[in-house]
Amino acid sequence: MEQCSSSVVSFQQHSQYYTRDKSSNIMKQQINNHQTNLNYFMVYTNREILKETMAADEEYEREQWTMFGNEAERVEIDVIRNQQLLRTRVNKIALRKQVQYLEQLSQKVPDFPIPLRAHTVWEGMSVKLSCTVQGCPTPKVTWHFCLYHPCVLTPAPFLPSILALQLQQEARFGTSFPPTWVKEGDTLTLECTFTSALLLFQKDVSWFRDGKCFQLLVHSWGLNISMPFFFSLTDSLLTSIDASAAVVGGPASPLAVQVSDVNKDYVFLTWQPPSADGASPVCDLSQGEWVRCNVDIQKICHYPVFGLKEGTLYQFRVRSVNQAGAGRPSKATKPVVTADPLEHTRTMGRTITITKDELEGRIKAPFPPTNVHACEVSDTYVVLSWTEPEPRGREPLTFYVERSLTGKNSWEMVSLDMVVNSPRFPVFDLVKGKQYYFRVRSVNKYGVSDPSEPSTPISLGKAQAVPVPPHSVMAIRDTDTSVLVQWQEPKDKNGILGYYLYYSEAGKHNWKTVNNKPFAKNRFTVHGLKTRKDYVFRVKCVSRAGNSSYSDESQPIMVKSAIHVPSAPSAIVLLLCTGSEMVLGWRAPFSDGGSPVRGYYLDQKEKGMEIWREVNVKPVKERQFKVCNLTSGHFYQFRVFAANVVGIGKPSEPSEAFLCEKWTMPEPGCPYDLEIREVRNGSLVLLWAAPLYEGRSPVTGYLLKISQGDQSENWTALSEKSISDTHYKVSGLQVGETYRFRVSAINEAGVGHASLPSEPVIAQTQPGTKNIEIGVDDDGFIFLGYEAAEMNDESKFLWSKNYTDPIGAGRVRAETKTNRSVLTFTDPSEEDLGLYTVNMSDNPQQSSSYDFTAEVIALKSAWQVEVSEKGSVRLWLQTESLSNAAELRLIFNDREISSTPHRKINFDKAKGLVEILFDQLSQEDEGSYTAQLRDGRAKNQFTLVFYGWIIIYFVFQGPYFQEFLSWSVNEDCELILKCKVTNAKKETSLKWFKDGLEVTQVAYDPSTGVSVLTIPQVTKKEAGSYRAVVSDGRGEDVSTLDLLDEESHPHIAISASSLKIQSTGEGFKLYCSLKYYISFLKTSWYFKEKRIDEEARTKPGSSMQKVWIEIFNPTESDKGKYTLEMFDGKETHKRFLDLSGKAFDDALLEHQRLNYFCLFVSDRAKVTKGLPDVVAIMEGKSLCLTCYIDGEPAPEIFWLRNDREIFSQDHFTITKAPKCSSITINNVNMEDSGKYSIFVRNKYGSETVDVTVSVYKHGEKPPANAVELS
Repeated sequence: MEQCSSSVVSFQQHSQYYTRDKSSNIMKQQINNHQTNLNYFMVYTNREILKETMAADEEYEREQWTMFGNEAERVEIDVIRNQQLLRTRVNKIALRKQVQYLEQLSQKVPDFPIPLRAHTVWEGMSVKLSCTVQGCPTPKVTWHFCLYHPCVLTPAPFLPSILALQLQQEARFGTSFPPTWVKEGDTLTLECTFTSALLLFQKDVSWFRDGKCFQLLVHSWGLNISMPFFFSLTDSLLTSIDASAAVVGGPASPLAVQVSDVNKDYVFLTWQPPSADGASPVCDLSQGEWVRCNVDIQKICHYPVFGLKEGTLYQFRVRSVNQAGAGRPSKATKPVVTADPLEHTRTMGRTITITKDELEGRIKAPFPPTNVHACEVSDTYVVLSWTEPEPRGREPLTFYVERSLTGKNSWEMVSLDMVVNSPRFPVFDLVKGKQYYFRVRSVNKYGVSDPSEPSTPISLGKAQAVPVPPHSVMAIRDTDTSVLVQWQEPKDKNGILGYYLYYSEAGKHNWKTVNNKPFAKNRFTVHGLKTRKDYVFRVKCVSRAGNSSYSDESQPIMVKSAIHVPSAPSAIVLLLCTGSEMVLGWRAPFSDGGSPVRGYYLDQKEKGMEIWREVNVKPVKERQFKVCNLTSGHFYQFRVFAANVVGIGKPSEPSEAFLCEKWTMPEPGCPYDLEIREVRNGSLVLLWAAPLYEGRSPVTGYLLKISQGDQSENWTALSEKSISDTHYKVSGLQVGETYRFRVSAINEAGVGHASLPSEPVIAQTQPGTKNIEIGVDDDGFIFLGYEAAEMNDESKFLWSKNYTDPIGAGRVRAETKTNRSVLTFTDPSEEDLGLYTVNMSDNPQQSSSYDFTAEVIALKSAWQVEVSEKGSVRLWLQTESLSNAAELRLIFNDREISSTPHRKINFDKAKGLVEILFDQLSQEDEGSYTAQLRDGRAKNQFTLVFYGWIIIYFVFQGPYFQEFLSWSVNEDCELILKCKVTNAKKETSLKWFKDGLEVTQVAYDPSTGVSVLTIPQVTKKEAGSYRAVVSDGRGEDVSTLDLLDEESHPHIAISASSLKIQSTGEGFKLYCSLKYYISFLKTSWYFKEKRIDEEARTKPGSSMQKVWIEIFNPTESDKGKYTLEMFDGKETHKRFLDLSGKAFDDALLEHQRLNYFCLFVSDRAKVTKGLPDVVAIMEGKSLCLTCYIDGEPAPEIFWLRNDREIFSQDHFTITKAPKCSSITINNVNMEDSGKYSIFVRNKYGSETVDVTVSVYKHGEKPPANAVELS
């Protein structure tokens, strides 16, 4: 046996040696010889082992009989001892029953001699509750507070039980954390607070992450969490941001690395891919050194790790790899210990432990394994699994793995250079498309077993396909900073782990990752977006095989809050009662839902009734309403609903019960409609409406009271004197403090009822708050400007004077651009002085005011320019009369100027006149002139932009252009270039030039000075630089116009006729007639709102007079609405045709008739001979293409290039004869390459023949499939 063992070792050593020398052909022959010797050795060894096993069995049986006699004696002694213990326990039980019987005789039911009594206490006070309890045995006392939070006490008999309670409000969250982003590797702190200190029974607070609770820290007033951030959350409230990549452009870290199928030397890894593709697993040894597990990069997200040490602690992590390099490693897995997973199954019994190893001690040579099969199949590897032999024996087992190709009898060892300790083995070097058999041998120190039964044929699996991307990505408005994104999942969802989302601002293509952990559902709320910015979104699937391609982008969406129904109104108040009618008022809802409130609905009921009845059918626009047909002496309650474009919101809280009784009190009723505006640090403006019921005498003033805090009822007067207006600016408030206000009306009888308190308001300026600004525009007009911090599509700027008076439209001009409104005074005077206010229609708290006083110098006449006959120039303006202390500063092009010999400045203060006089104007005098005036506290400034007047200076020297060159398009789509001259004489000459060449086709009328150039048909050659020159002996003037190609024909599509249909032998032809067609006009065809692209059954085309699309072999599915869109560079023009019903039937019938003629009538137009498929010609030569045509009547002939009609010109020469036509391309160049067609037609049909022209340069070879022409 020792010799046999040596030979095995020797075989293993030789095997390893031969494995290393794979380049030698001799190696294969030696391995086959060793394989033959191994089979002979195994037969001989098994015969000797069988003899030794039978001898060992006889010796084992003798030992077992001896042991059985000794065990029987010990069992008899144990039985006698247990009998004695049993008698003792029976006696003790009998004594215990006697004691219990005596205790039952003295028992008494629990009783309360002094029970609890009722207490009434103030909120916040301490109260002590006590009662006396008696009973035997001692009662167990449990205190309950509102049937919750039990407290258990155990008092002595006949002693009072006392519980002291501190009445507290229920604990509530004070603040919560908003959506949060944190960079990977940074520390995250989440904190929320409570409105009051937590009691003992309230400290059961739990934090959850992905639905799982984890450890937390609780304080008396709040709790927080701090943790290094190495994970991603799918919850929309918390999102991780990848740390900076290890290399520029590198991928992020993989996620959810998990270990499964742990054996003695084998584990199986799985993970989730990040947003970048490619992954490379790395494992960690227990010593802390990271060692790479795989040689080749894995594109699928699972991998078998083999060759580990048994009983060793391992951790694993994975890196992603892309073209830029390897990314950062993933979070390491939890430590796992490599061990035999079936070790626990080898333990038998509980009290006496007997292992299979003890029973199998006589087993020496191992038996073969069983159930060899593939447990993991990939496109690059196969993991084999088998069952250990039964019985196994005491000695440690290893295994040999062999394989054979299907159809062959030879076997080769797969595990030559490695030791297989566990029943798992990955095989990597398999050939795709081939099938293999595998078998396994067991090995211990006594020898090698026979081979197992071969497995079923095993081959590499198919490559796991990357999933199809999602589709129909749609973004829906959510809030001002978030958007709800939803998408359609692929039909085949097998293997999909979740989805990654990406977003970008529309048009920028700067894509950013939304979630760094796959999200399992098909809708996700994206937070952290910028308000009123346009975004697009896309999604891709995540699977073990990798990430799918990106979905199509969603439609751009602007981030703003989605509209919804308004919130409930509040504060219903009775304003007037006549005995059968009540006038009610209420406060507007806190939120209008993103859309203005369109009206209100009221319900009423009598006190004590349950059913509400509708008051008004049509909505009420104002926030007050008269309810009629009430019964005097009855009590009524009311509730109000607000409605906007979305629908009707929730009802308000029911009002208090109002008594329907006629008011006769002498004091006035309560004011209403309290509104707070212009909230600033320490101040605000309070507005209200006068009471509807004045009492016995008119209202003479109002009394205002203030309360600090949002719940306090401690009201103090704001001023000693009454206020006559219905608005008041409150100042002297503490910044950051909360206040409430109420107003009472006063008449001769006294002070009336107070209004309902206003909403609590914090006396603090909100971020982004703007104030009204005053200034003077470029035309010298005074304006007031206000910029809103927030607004939506429905927001409007509401300007008023003294908060209530409207502003006369004749005196001011209001303009709004984006979020700014400007109020311009077109003719300012003393009537315009006063307090001006502005607020937003949907948010009155966005407001400001400005006191427009007489401290602005009024303008009588703005800047004027005068040119005398001698050529001198005068610039002047006039204001109101100024005092002798008035000051003037003149600014020219940002620098102050004064009088010079060339330029004289006059300032008449009594008249308010400012003058600038030029003896002779020069080019240097053009620019911006600003006059800054100050008179005491009053000031103003006026600006003149002085450009182009240098030309007017020469009016008195010679002819000049009164109207410069301009262009227009008339109804016939003719391009008209026009100019007008003045100060001309008989000898005055007017000439036109284009790109330096004189144009002679110009009409000029000397009597009117109008000169016109008419271009009946616009092509690209009409684009260029046009110049008109008028001159005589006195001088000349020039006007230029650069006519770009895209500017010369923006109205061509206006001449397009409606869509028409023409039936042909091939199908239908839909066409639109034009005055003429140009290449700049972009056309698109649509069928049922879907774009039609050129395909087998449809073919669009165009000529100078028509745009068409041909539909071949029409069927019933071609019924519907057709649309032609024509874009001329500025706007889109559409033409429609409804091809259905009788129109379709008639057209189809005509097509069938023509088709019959095409088939059976030989007179239809056709091309009989001519064009090859491809023609090649060298650059610089001339090409002539000739076709022969047949048909009766003689067909019409059209030549087309890239489906556009060609007309004879210098570059193209076209000849047409009844039976023949040719086109010659003179001096061809590379731009002439393309598709050329000849189209012939008559009343019986049409035909098109195409040829491809390929132009090549000198020295190059023509295409192989082309007919070369010289």
